[in-house]
Amino acid sequence: MFSDLPRCCHLLVVFQIALNLNVIGQADKQIRSVAARKRVIMSAPSDDGPDSELSKYAPKWARERPAVTNVQRQQHVNLNLPKEEHQDRRIRSLLPEPVAEPPARREDGLPALMGRFVNAAAIAALVAAFVLFGKPLLQRVGVLEPDSPPTQVSKPSSSVTANEAPANRALVPAAGIAAAPGAAPSATAQAQQAPLSPAQGQQAALSPISKPLGQESSVNSAFRGVTNSEIRFGISAPFTGAAKELGQNMKRGIEMAFNVANANGGVYGRQLRLIAADDGYEPARATATMKQLYEGDQVFGLVGNVGTPTAVVALPYALDRKMLFFGAFTGAGLLRNDPPDRYVFNYRASYAEETAAVVNYLVKVRRLLPEQIAVFAQQDAYGDSGFAGVEKAIRSLRGGNASPILRLNYQRNTVDVEDAVAQLQQYNAQLQQKRHFPLKAVIMVPAYRAAAKFIEKTRDLYPDMIYTSVSFVGSTALADELTLLGKRYATGVIVTQVVPAVDGHSSLVLEYKSALAKYFPGDAPDFVSLEGYVDATVLIAALQRNGAQLDTERLVGTFENLHDLDIGLGTPVTFSRSDHQGVHKVWGTQLDETGHYQPIDLQ
Repeated sequence: MFSDLPRCCHLLVVFQIALNLNVIGQADKQIRSVAARKRVIMSAPSDDGPDSELSKYAPKWARERPAVTNVQRQQHVNLNLPKEEHQDRRIRSLLPEPVAEPPARREDGLPALMGRFVNAAAIAALVAAFVLFGKPLLQRVGVLEPDSPPTQVSKPSSSVTANEAPANRALVPAAGIAAAPGAAPSATAQAQQAPLSPAQGQQAALSPISKPLGQESSVNSAFRGVTNSEIRFGISAPFTGAAKELGQNMKRGIEMAFNVANANGGVYGRQLRLIAADDGYEPARATATMKQLYEGDQVFGLVGNVGTPTAVVALPYALDRKMLFFGAFTGAGLLRNDPPDRYVFNYRASYAEETAAVVNYLVKVRRLLPEQIAVFAQQDAYGDSGFAGVEKAIRSLRGGNASPILRLNYQRNTVDVEDAVAQLQQYNAQLQQKRHFPLKAVIMVPAYRAAAKFIEKTRDLYPDMIYTSVSFVGSTALADELTLLGKRYATGVIVTQVVPAVDGHSSLVLEYKSALAKYFPGDAPDFVSLEGYVDATVLIAALQRNGAQLDTERLVGTFENLHDLDIGLGTPVTFSRSDHQGVHKVWGTQLDETGHYQPIDLQ
């Protein structure tokens, strides 16, 4: 509102100049009127004598000529005329010619001028009040859209297709879509979405850093999922089924960070809200949850979606609608294209980076041959991504030469590992017959229950086998499963991490533990919930830097200019236009006989 004050001042100056010109014009007209009247009086003939009061206004030639008597005047009259006509003509000749009087004019005195000034000032005040208060009110009800073309209103639709370009269409109130299990109630849309070009979003992000948290408590917005009081984010994750702990912990970590921010006034007066939808870690259900979050709950963007197979469905849906897809709990390559997809931002290291770190550890630190490494992986996009990372790392160690790597598979959302165990036994027997070195390590790309079952079935067969896993396994849940089986199953299992150890005492970890104790008392620290907390912390930092005027394009521009953000990780968080992954660091941890993870150096 106060940004219109300079414009108002300019209007007042213009009105003052106009008023001054009007007063000058009126005075000029008054002077001209008086002069004209004098000329009329001076030019009129008169029968008065030379000593008359009005004779002084006669022309000079009239005053200097000799006086003419009435007798001499009569000598010039035609005596042959009839008496009546002679008298009438005599009378007409003696009378002055009629001169049209100027129209009567109201005198412009000081009171009248002051009245005009008061009227002009009142008009200027009304215009200024409209500029200051009318424009924001019209914007609030959607009559005006500042700095953007008019919003095109579309009819409500029961379904949304990828070709509708719905990112810039008008919002339609939610039509009561049934929530998936574990999802929060749907929220009714309260605003309309205004179109904005990517260039405008980037330019907005290049502006100076915004005001401190909560300084502006009332701002206008016309974008999906953003109102004057809240910003709605969505998460599609498993809250039931075999991988439910992953979704529950990820959601818990995000909510902790949101609660901390909300307790401090939110982001520019807006409270952060997370709406969850349960996809059960199944791609077929992910389609419905994404539609629910977009059409039903009308969220601003997504944060913390869990899983690679579900991302295969969720990611194209979000990209087609230009939704922010931030901090997904997956290291798959499909979220890390080169160049990166505009609306996708990752916090964590990729599976390729995790598997490369552990391959280097096994070969360079544990002194294994690349041929002694096998892969136990889920038979889907998640397992494919992890296996591709191992292949790439081993190929790099061999100078670019590829060689076959044993892959042991299992089906998603099951613990059916019997075929994988049998395949491992058969392969090792063949190596023994050929007198080759036996397998000594298995890099796992699984969920925690399948990993625990595989270790249970193979530990007794190969007591010296080294088991490693990528971070998606769910470290705490895996430790709990293995501890229940016995110490010998848990001891020595290595898990790569994308966050610091939860048993550490860094500022970030201590803040996380404090929030966990406050908002989820009784819950133990967990690597997955810590990742969710870090995800949300980075997101909040970007929202604060973005400023009060929030839309997807502006926030994308803010992320692409977010460099060297220090949140206490021990490594800065940095994004750019060419790199949408904030952190590339991988931490190493290893289970001890008590079931706790201890940090190890992977170099």
